[in-house]
Amino acid sequence: MAAQTVASTTDSTSTVDLGPAAALSCRECGHRVPLGPVFACEECFGPLEIAYDYSAYDTEELRKKIESGPANIWRYAPLLPVPADVADKPNINPGWTHLVKADNLARELGVDAGKLFIKDDSGNPTHSFKDRVVAQALEAARAFGFTTLSCSSTGNLAGAVGAAAARAGFRSCVFIPHDLEQGKVVMAAVYGGELVGIEGNYDDVNRFCSELIGDPAGEGWGFVNVNLRPYYAEGSKTLAYEICEQLGWRLPDQLVVPIASGSQLTKIDKGLQELIKLGLVEDRPYRIFGAQAEGCSPVSVAYKAGHDVVRPQKPNTIAKSLAIGNPADGPYVLDIARRTGGAVEDVTDEQIVDAIKLLAQTEGIFAETAGGVTVGVAKKLIEGGLLDPTLTTVVLNTGDGLKTLDAVAGTGLTATIRPNLESFREAGLV
Repeated sequence: MAAQTVASTTDSTSTVDLGPAAALSCRECGHRVPLGPVFACEECFGPLEIAYDYSAYDTEELRKKIESGPANIWRYAPLLPVPADVADKPNINPGWTHLVKADNLARELGVDAGKLFIKDDSGNPTHSFKDRVVAQALEAARAFGFTTLSCSSTGNLAGAVGAAAARAGFRSCVFIPHDLEQGKVVMAAVYGGELVGIEGNYDDVNRFCSELIGDPAGEGWGFVNVNLRPYYAEGSKTLAYEICEQLGWRLPDQLVVPIASGSQLTKIDKGLQELIKLGLVEDRPYRIFGAQAEGCSPVSVAYKAGHDVVRPQKPNTIAKSLAIGNPADGPYVLDIARRTGGAVEDVTDEQIVDAIKLLAQTEGIFAETAGGVTVGVAKKLIEGGLLDPTLTTVVLNTGDGLKTLDAVAGTGLTATIRPNLESFREAGLV
């Protein structure tokens, strides 16, 4: 099957079985096309996303079906573009990660007890939230007959694609910037697929992948975050679903979400809106805050300047998983932050490291640099009076700190002593 990039028909019917997914719809102009491996609208070149038919669902029956489902993202299969038998297929089955009540951290930040939670997605199979989006994209790749799973990646996605492809019996070939953290390189390579370093940053890698899709060499390749992007992105909605279910089918008042491409934030908002429309949660206000590293903060800069256009930046930050200088969903993030009464803020590399240590020392959660960004931004927002410390707040940690050890490399031994009590006492440890 040729890897298409632009939708080329106005017929919105499809014979592909992807559950409640009805068509692809342009986010800009509303033009609809059949389900397929396409991601840009032929009418206006806007991004395509999944349109659903949820009309047959009864709220209470749907709630019971979800609650009786597996402890992974497939409990939400009735709300995702996947076939009904998805749980029976070989996949890495991510999701249903811990929502940690972070009272120790709350005390440090001045948040009311019982109001601060960490959604800790480091517990996924390859220890990042990327397992959610890849699991979703894999089902689309199966439906469209692809044989190779691929991506452009800042690290975590490469590992998730490698693992999912290995589990499902696909070939994988993924592309990364040549200077990623070594831990992420090893984790992506261990699954046995091809791992290719590109000289340049993530935006250079992404441009190359877009070229490869249009070349005969890309025949049969499913790029999870390019030609499968509409399906891939839907995996992020499951974070919203889980948070609300784990809060007792209740919307959080405030969320702090990291921004790389911006897709995670926009799809969390989409997931919350779907739960409201389906009657699974009460409709009430919530605020979404975006978090960036200062060394790659194009959305934050645009937000603070009151702009609607995001000007690209050249990334220079330790938070490499967020180092996308030209975020595709940046303008939509601005819309959501403003619509919900949230904001977009950034923190320095030093503040990121301090936040990683603070979260580890208060809650026993070792976050990667993206988690340092969200915790650091939450702290900054509270200090600036933008985030209300009396409201239920969820801060996302999207990956495991073992992937970004270089960020905290100065942390080590408290002391080195001889194996006797005298040396122990001399070290001042009693």
